[in-house]
Amino acid sequence: MNKNRILSTLLSATMLLSMPSFAATPDGSKPLGAAGPDVNELEKYSEIFAHAKKLMDNPKTWDKIPPKIALCVFSPEGAHGKGFDFAMSYLKELPKYTRIAKNMGVDLKVTMTSPMDMHVDLASSVAKRKASTDVKFRIYTNEKIASEDFKAGQCDGVAMSNLRAKEYNSFIGSLDAIGAVPSYKHLTEAIQLLSKPAAGNYMVNKDYEIVAIIPMGAAYIMVNDRKINSLAKAAGKKVAVLDYDKSQAKMVQQIGAQPVSVDLTTISGKFNNSQVDIMAGPALIFKPFELYKGMTAPDGSVKGAIIRFPVVQITGVMMMHRGKFPEGVGQLVREFSAMQTGMAYQFIDETEQSIDAKYWMDVPAADKPGYVKLMRESRIAMAKEGFYDKRMMTFLKKIRCQFDPSNYECSMTEE
Repeated sequence: MNKNRILSTLLSATMLLSMPSFAATPDGSKPLGAAGPDVNELEKYSEIFAHAKKLMDNPKTWDKIPPKIALCVFSPEGAHGKGFDFAMSYLKELPKYTRIAKNMGVDLKVTMTSPMDMHVDLASSVAKRKASTDVKFRIYTNEKIASEDFKAGQCDGVAMSNLRAKEYNSFIGSLDAIGAVPSYKHLTEAIQLLSKPAAGNYMVNKDYEIVAIIPMGAAYIMVNDRKINSLAKAAGKKVAVLDYDKSQAKMVQQIGAQPVSVDLTTISGKFNNSQVDIMAGPALIFKPFELYKGMTAPDGSVKGAIIRFPVVQITGVMMMHRGKFPEGVGQLVREFSAMQTGMAYQFIDETEQSIDAKYWMDVPAADKPGYVKLMRESRIAMAKEGFYDKRMMTFLKKIRCQFDPSNYECSMTEE
């Protein structure tokens, strides 16, 4: 998937055994290492640097450094597209960060041996150890195959959508529950809290560990007819639902519409050919999937729309097989990646802004409370049926009420 610039940082952080490459600071200031990091920027990361140094000074860490790593990335466009280009451009900057490693007492040498292969040499005078790792990036245009290869152990780490990864960790997978995260500020708070050591147990399920949660942008309802501008008008329409997320079909049935099973390889074709009238997705898929075709009439006029009302915050995750990496790597990568959400939102904003205004349509303010109420009722029902993890629903409600204590739901106990 187009994991934006943050992906390279996460992959490299895991691959380099938590020696972060600090592509940029969370507030979007200059990249660390480009001309030498300044003191103020480094202070922001002092706790992570201390954590990383402790890990690298421990000889046991070096005993677990794997000689070979396969990192698998789902990208619908393959090794192309704006998002993937961002990722690889930052990854290729890694050799510049050797002096940051030097400050932690580690000699680091990174060499890109091919566009998808990297060789890393590490040495520590404190731990008195050396290690080399060959890293191979494997790109998948089919997310299901990426997941299956990860499960089979052919991938040591994998980057994929949280919706697909829900089978590995239902708690984190429920972060993408409908209407549960109203805005990016709510999502940022959730990611920050989930990155803390106190939440570490929630990130682990058997051999699988979530090492990063990556904002991918709000999912918006997209329609092939602008007249479908209310819930009442959606009744009887055909709505695309992902075949592996049963909660979507449940929601569609609740509004009296007809769910049509799709996956990421078929959703654009069905929307563009009017086999479905309604779908939902983040802005980043609009151009790659050519969804404007399904919104354009034969005479060239715009007949469909993206409804500017977020129904879900889409996230991606990076997972690893715990036994493949040194103890403590997962926690360190989570802490670092949580500080990088600013880069993700910059990418998301650029992507949304790049879509011509003629394709967007706003929801009347009077209709919004009804949508919020419907999403809440659906969320509660689906949690009762096991589609969503109730612990995550409680956690996200606390965040919503933290930002808006006067909201009517804050005095209620269903979530």
